Amino acid sequence: MELVVCGCNGHMGKLVVKAAKKAGDITVVGGVDPSGDNESNFPVFDSVGKITVRPDVIIDFSSPRALSALLSYGEDNKVPLVLCTTGLSESQVERIKECAKKIPIFFSGNMSLGINVLIKLIKKATSALKDSFDIEIIERHHSRKVDAPSGTAFMIAEKIAAEVGDGVKYSYDRHSQRKPRDKKEIGIHSVRGGNIVGDHEVIFAGANEVITLSHHAQSREIFADGAINAARFLFNKPPGLYDMNDMLK
Repeated sequence: MELVVCGCNGHMGKLVVKAAKKAGDITVVGGVDPSGDNESNFPVFDSVGKITVRPDVIIDFSSPRALSALLSYGEDNKVPLVLCTTGLSESQVERIKECAKKIPIFFSGNMSLGINVLIKLIKKATSALKDSFDIEIIERHHSRKVDAPSGTAFMIAEKIAAEVGDGVKYSYDRHSQRKPRDKKEIGIHSVRGGNIVGDHEVIFAGANEVITLSHHAQSREIFADGAINAARFLFNKPPGLYDMNDMLK
């Protein structure tokens, strides 16, 4: 399989290139980075529109600003996309869904196998505890992370909300609120500091007991390996929107 890495000169992009080399069955034939700097043994283009190679799959670890051009390239050239960038707007997510009707797209807020198994456990716990337990989400990341809350925190919140049902609302900041917690409220809290790779914790707080489910990422390499596995999974798939649940099956 021949791969293009969008955001190839960034920290995650470099890890994806490293993971592809380690995989043995994947060749990185090109990269995209706004700087255009070439530190690798493959051509690097400063924009998606300037790609001259023909990849089997593109993995994107860049920024939300690159999404529109990337989706257009995928549509025009029938190239599958693995989208790993977080911090996307609702309109961008809708655009991804429309594009997935024409090409295969793998889209996930977190490429870790472990975090997606955790989400399955969270769904089960929510189903059993939603009527008598309060639910809070805490996420921690390094000080350089731009978006908050994290894409994974939103992904977890959406799964919890689907289990709880109508009336759920997210609460991000309580300092201005002088009232008790609503029963169908999900608190989402962000911590930024140091070089924390990524911690996610869900607290189920009931009467006289607390259950905590958590995931701790020890290295960003797990996200790069997950993206490579997603690219393998997407190769030769029909058009559609895929995620970790599809791969876990």
